[in-house]
Amino acid sequence: MAIKDIFTLVDLYDEALPGPTAAIDLAATLGAHVTGLALAMEPLAPGFLASPIPADYIIGAIEEAQRQAEGAAGRFRDKALAAGVAVEARTLTVLAGAAAPIVTQAHLSDLVVIGQEDYDRPEPMRGTIIEAVMFEAGVPLLLIPKTHGRAPGFNRAVVAWDGSSTSARAVHAALPLLERVRQVEITIVEGKRDWAGEPGADVATYLARHGLQVTINLIHREANDVAATLNRHVQATEADLLVMGAYGHSRLREFIIGGATRGVLETMVVPTLMAH
Repeated sequence: MAIKDIFTLVDLYDEALPGPTAAIDLAATLGAHVTGLALAMEPLAPGFLASPIPADYIIGAIEEAQRQAEGAAGRFRDKALAAGVAVEARTLTVLAGAAAPIVTQAHLSDLVVIGQEDYDRPEPMRGTIIEAVMFEAGVPLLLIPKTHGRAPGFNRAVVAWDGSSTSARAVHAALPLLERVRQVEITIVEGKRDWAGEPGADVATYLARHGLQVTINLIHREANDVAATLNRHVQATEADLLVMGAYGHSRLREFIIGGATRGVLETMVVPTLMAH
């Protein structure tokens, strides 16, 4: 399925808009529409306060958050229009910690693009939203490193493959982008898995039937750290895009993410497409 509708989360505090800029550039390349959502957070009063927060303070905080969201949405809209991209810029006021309304807005899109969480300039609920979209939206998620402000290139992609249904879903989700890539490498981090036949041959054959140029590479896991191993490999091969399955589950609305997925979220060096 072609990517015709891209949804992105607009940064409030980073005017460079690394995630939204990548979404706009990708929409321009693909001829897609892009929707940007800027969030205004209602303050959540700590339960241990002896007295309630004055109503005037809460109203003022909400109004200021809405002004910030409107300003960010306006910057995003102007950037998209300047790039000749069909755009809708939205704002949404949500209670701090409530990710469900954001996930709902992401449901009917072909791809969600979000900038990596930046601990030096934290955006409201960024980590929580990334995890919620990853596990609940049912839409592939393209994460953009905080130092990266453009669309993923289309020269070389690395597909992290372990033969699981999760990694297969990531391959299917990434196919509209992979079909534009000149070279796709199926990368298998060595481990304890027993393979039936040649590792990666099945997915390589599948992608080759879609007209892709595919190679297979088994790489040694360094220090038992899959995320670090993948990061070093994509840098060494000058890959533009990493594709991998997102591992984890949710329990009582608290997300539990697998170690490799968490590691890549925190240390990614190239745009990374994940699907659960």
